[in-house]
Amino acid sequence: MKKLMIVTAAATLVAGTAFAQQSDGKNATTGMVGGAATGAILGGPIGAGVGAVVGATLGGALTPPPPEVVTRVEQMPAPSSVVVQERVVVGKPIPETVVLTPIPEAPEYSFAVVNEQRVIVEPKSRTVVQVIN
Repeated sequence: MKKLMIVTAAATLVAGTAFAQQSDGKNATTGMVGGAATGAILGGPIGAGVGAVVGATLGGALTPPPPEVVTRVEQMPAPSSVVVQERVVVGKPIPETVVLTPIPEAPEYSFAVVNEQRVIVEPKSRTVVQVIN
């Protein structure tokens, strides 16, 4: 029971900090369903509730950038491509060795060219939000 209380408290903290970033119902719904299923397996009915809240919050936090940001990144001159061994995946941080180029019209995003692909990143966490092929 003590372990469940600790997990619940941690999940509430994570949910509270990311909740303000939620803006897309589809990603939030997907996260909620996945979180609820995982939570149910690990913690029964209470775990399902906590997992749904955390999953919805984190799913909403990974909303793709608006189309005008994608267009701007496609039009900006590309910096040299950086080769990294890790696979670049949406939702995962980009390696610290990759230099990010700010997007002047959208300071909440930056981009880089990694493994010959343009990648839009949330600069504070370095989390990939979209890969442009």
